[in-house]
Amino acid sequence: MAGLALALALLSTPAFAQSLPHHSDPTAREVLPSLSAVPAIRFLTTADFPPFNFRDAGGELIGFNIDLAKRICAEVNVACTIQAWPWEQAANALADNQGDALIAGLAMSGETGEQFDFSATYLALPGRFVTRAADIGTFDANSLAGRTVAVRTGSTHETFLTRYLPEATIVRFDSEIDALVALREGGADVFFGDAMRASFWLNENLSCCGFAGEPYFRPQLFGEGLAVAVPAGNDAVRHAIDWALIKLQDNGALDELYLRWFPVGFY
Repeated sequence: MAGLALALALLSTPAFAQSLPHHSDPTAREVLPSLSAVPAIRFLTTADFPPFNFRDAGGELIGFNIDLAKRICAEVNVACTIQAWPWEQAANALADNQGDALIAGLAMSGETGEQFDFSATYLALPGRFVTRAADIGTFDANSLAGRTVAVRTGSTHETFLTRYLPEATIVRFDSEIDALVALREGGADVFFGDAMRASFWLNENLSCCGFAGEPYFRPQLFGEGLAVAVPAGNDAVRHAIDWALIKLQDNGALDELYLRWFPVGFY
């Protein structure tokens, strides 16, 4: 219920001035695929991951991924269906040909790569620092000596700090929320972690804290980001999705969706 309340709050919160990501691959070629083999796209998703895919109070499936799936189908002018599955069954449903594409945050890994191909990344997930509001303007990631940085124990963000910013004094917590609360309450000077999750927390803590410095994109540590999975070899659907993502970037639709669903942007 807390996640649903947060997602609904995002709908009514005005978008703050923020940097916008380049969602699609800027080097990708804008070549219209042959759509003769794609009369429709049957999207699969889940209903428990706000603000990406979840049900509103009336039971309607909504979210960033839901809107994106609809925009993709509209851009390539094909019929579109979106069906929600439990997370533990969604990937198997795609593998069993009960859908053409899974838009639910399935991680790109060696294991999933054996079964599925992936579209271009449509939302990268950087690491970012968060400080108390008074420190945002003076924050310098290269001047962390003597400062305490809250981080989730065992996370790739901890690895990043120890590898690239060893002068920082790391304070470890069981969860990112615990680390952020410690920052808010003075138990640490700075937080470093997943920018997207931090943005959700900041929605309710803007009077206290905010992002500081630049986003860090390290796919080898923080993951490739969000992409649409399709059954391995289904190039027709994958190419159609990739082409749509380029068009949606160019016409501003991806920015519109990002601003709607992430009023505290994480770029």
